[in-house]
Amino acid sequence: MVTDKEGYAHLIQYLTEHLGLFENAGTGVDGSTVMEVFEDLLAAQIIVVCGQNPELSFAQRNTIIREVDAIMYDLEEILAGCGRQPVNREQSYFITEFTGLVKNLFDQEIEKALRQ
Repeated sequence: MVTDKEGYAHLIQYLTEHLGLFENAGTGVDGSTVMEVFEDLLAAQIIVVCGQNPELSFAQRNTIIREVDAIMYDLEEILAGCGRQPVNREQSYFITEFTGLVKNLFDQEIEKALRQ
């Protein structure tokens, strides 16, 4: 759905270009780790996506969940060395932006799927 699209590849490239942001362990914002914040914010975005599209079938929702699992796997691979460190404010802002961009990818693909 999204992980095989060019937009996703660009988004992963955007993340890798900003890996320096995650290399410096700082003081945590709220005790959450980098990966916990990615997971929480991505889950929140997907809940919004599904809520905005009640006409999605059960199969389509399952596809979205599998895609999110694949995205989390990719994030864990990319952020392996720093995923368990406490998230700082700057990282949290980046993660918020990144997960919003992931939501945009889903919005675009869902719109295409529902028009067919």
